[in-house]
Amino acid sequence: MADPQGRAQAPRPASGAGSLRVGRLTKPHGLKGGLKVELFTDNPELRFVPGAEFHLQVPTDSPWFGRTITMRDLRWFNESPVGFFAEVPDRTTAESIVRAILWIDEQAVAEGEEDDAWYHHQLVGLDVVRDAAEPGGEAVKLGVVAEVQHLPAQDLLVVTTADGPVLVPFVTAIVPSVDIAAGVVHVTPPPGLFDESEAESDGTDAPQSGNAGDSRSGGSEESPE
Repeated sequence: MADPQGRAQAPRPASGAGSLRVGRLTKPHGLKGGLKVELFTDNPELRFVPGAEFHLQVPTDSPWFGRTITMRDLRWFNESPVGFFAEVPDRTTAESIVRAILWIDEQAVAEGEEDDAWYHHQLVGLDVVRDAAEPGGEAVKLGVVAEVQHLPAQDLLVVTTADGPVLVPFVTAIVPSVDIAAGVVHVTPPPGLFDESEAESDGTDAPQSGNAGDSRSGGSEESPE
């Protein structure tokens, strides 16, 4: 894996630390060490609390490699989360840690009681099933989860089907439930996501699997405070 500058990136913190990826530091905010955070969790109030410790995924030549950071505060500016950390006192330090990915350890995951979070290995290999449209009907197996991809806007499930891979946005509207015990991912796909003929007959412009990542959005640049 490589970062945007082409440097080697550690795949994840070593020694089992950081079992759940919860965020990424995107750019400095202000002069007091604030960093904008791209959240990978629906429950930041559980993860980003004062005293929370994060393991860092950074390039191996980074001065932050192998280190952790501790949260002082998470604040919101114009609906954007900004983190302040004990080890990042000023903007210069913040600039040195930009693009770091934040992980929390397995014990913190268990204690956080986040019901809608799963490890990658739990999702890969699960059957992807579309439930019957009418009560008493039969569910239809559409494929099998082959991979989980992370994009800035959302996560994607790569589903292997008889017609090739399909990229499924991992959002509640399309993936309402995951049953690890039963080995099933339940989906309610829009017309055309798995079958193009559905989109043609429905008359809608459904997203195609190859364009599932086109919804990523960019933010405007911010002047230092």
